[in-house]
Amino acid sequence: MQPGIWQILIIAVLALLLFGGRGKISGLMGDAAKGIRAFREGLKGEDDKSTGESVLPRTEAEKEDLKR
Repeated sequence: MQPGIWQILIIAVLALLLFGGRGKISGLMGDAAKGIRAFREGLKGEDDKSTGESVLPRTEAEKEDLKR
C-alpha cells in the first residue's frame, strides 16, 4: 500500500509542527520538566505543613474569626 498525497501532506505538516522553528521539541520537554518539578515541590510543601491548616483561601468570615 503506497501512501497517497493526503497522507504525505499530513505527515509533512506534523513534521513541520514538531521540528520546525527554534527547537520546539526541546522547549516542550523543558516545559514538561518544569511542570513535573513544580508538582514535586508542591507535594513536598504539603508534607512540610503538617499543621492541619487548610491551603484554600480564607473567606472574610474566617478572617474575622481569626482576628478575635
